[in-house]
Amino acid sequence: MRLHPEVSEAITQKKPVVALESTVITHGLPRPTNLELARQLEATVREAGAIPATIAILKGQVTVGLSGVELEAIAHDESADKASLWNLGALVAQSKSAGTTVAATAFLAHKVGIQVFATGGIGGVHPLPYDESADLLELSRTPIMVVSAGPKSILDLAATMERLESLGVALLGYKTDFLPAFHSPISPYKLPTRVESPGEAARAFQAAQELGLPGAVLVLNPVSQGLDFAQVEGWVSQATQEAARSGVQGKALTPFLLSRLAELSGGQTVEVNLRLLQENARLAAEIAGAQANTP
Repeated sequence: MRLHPEVSEAITQKKPVVALESTVITHGLPRPTNLELARQLEATVREAGAIPATIAILKGQVTVGLSGVELEAIAHDESADKASLWNLGALVAQSKSAGTTVAATAFLAHKVGIQVFATGGIGGVHPLPYDESADLLELSRTPIMVVSAGPKSILDLAATMERLESLGVALLGYKTDFLPAFHSPISPYKLPTRVESPGEAARAFQAAQELGLPGAVLVLNPVSQGLDFAQVEGWVSQATQEAARSGVQGKALTPFLLSRLAELSGGQTVEVNLRLLQENARLAAEIAGAQANTP
């Protein structure tokens, strides 16, 4: 495992650091938008007062904090795999490159001492045929603060919320009482807890740490300008049926569904995705700053 010197120094000196995942770069967005977005996210984190630490697997080496050249390399690598926990060891052993999922990023960030992580949306429970993301189990056993815009729109939101509750993952709505649904700022599902500021979110995480709670604290940040929930639900239903007819499953399912949503929405879902990623990166940096200043 290799840490960028700037990231290593920031962790040692307890400065604000925000981990960023890289599956959105390798699998989530079209080229060259993926590289532009990766650079923008790092710039957003810096503008908000924290050090960005994009995490990826580069030719078998876990890399925490990418240089400009490394960011370009992973963004341009069409052969890059998707690293979750179940295949992380094999990818390293076989000297492969990969983008890290929420599960892998949370695990690796916590391992090096990073406490705040920004992503777009988390994985969860898919509608039938049954498929559950490794993100959920990892969030239940890794004490890290994750800022997201909620579970991805393609998921069974009610089932995902139930699993998160059963697994003991804390859910904090950021200035909202209802679960954000990734592309949609609001869904019908009520959240148990609401926070109003980065400082309040940081204090909730600190309290969980002091109590010895094993899991993540998930800060759910609704996108400022999103799409109507019912409209997105219709697109998701159509895309899911198409995936079932085509036999798409496993790790190929999420990229397929997100690609079809982009087509069905005329590109609107991609625009919203870019917006929420930026907003989550900024909020994560603000929370990391508040956390660094909490005695």
